[in-house]
Amino acid sequence: MNILALETSTEYCSVALWQDGIVLEHCERVGQKHSELLVPMLDAVLQDAGFRIQDVDGIAYGSGPGSFTGVRIACGVTQGLAFGASLPVAGVCTLLALAEASGRQRVIAALDARMGELYFAAYEKSADGWMTVCEPCLCKPEEAPALPGANWFGAGSGFAEFGGVLQARYGGQLIGVNADAVPQAAAIASLGAAQLAGGRGVDAAAALPLYLRDKVALKTAERERLAAEKLLAKL
Repeated sequence: MNILALETSTEYCSVALWQDGIVLEHCERVGQKHSELLVPMLDAVLQDAGFRIQDVDGIAYGSGPGSFTGVRIACGVTQGLAFGASLPVAGVCTLLALAEASGRQRVIAALDARMGELYFAAYEKSADGWMTVCEPCLCKPEEAPALPGANWFGAGSGFAEFGGVLQARYGGQLIGVNADAVPQAAAIASLGAAQLAGGRGVDAAAALPLYLRDKVALKTAERERLAAEKLLAKL
């Protein structure tokens, strides 16, 4: 099975080609240039493997949460490619992709959601795959959900932005942290391949984003209140 994967939910843009477990990936920190660079990166990965889009069996994409613009780009490009080549698609949660890439068994995945909040989920791996311990949610770091047991590994930018708060909240439950981890296409490809192989691929029209925040922008008053709260916290 050959799976093309793309992930654009952060400042990184990554694409991967999964060939029966062998992964060819290209990842680059692009800032806000995903729309300019994603398609050329996809073309380059296919050319490096000697593939055409017609040789692919399905497309996996990072469905979010993450940057609103980035997630929409991944969905839009996936839909366009899948419609054109009549391919099934598989959306993969970016938080689960963090867990997959960590190489750990119990993972707290946390991405900085801005506005003083986190995109948060927790997963545990078994012989049958990943089990969701805490469903993806949007929360303040000090209100992150309680988790059972110990030996949790933290992954994602949420630990870079709110490491002190999360360390205090989970105390002795954490065995390590990778605050630099970002969702990448290699993990999206692996997880998406499992979905597609299991017959859980969907039509291109169902390549939709996973949004956890209803409001993209704060009103002026809300921004001022948040700034005041941050200032008071430093006093």
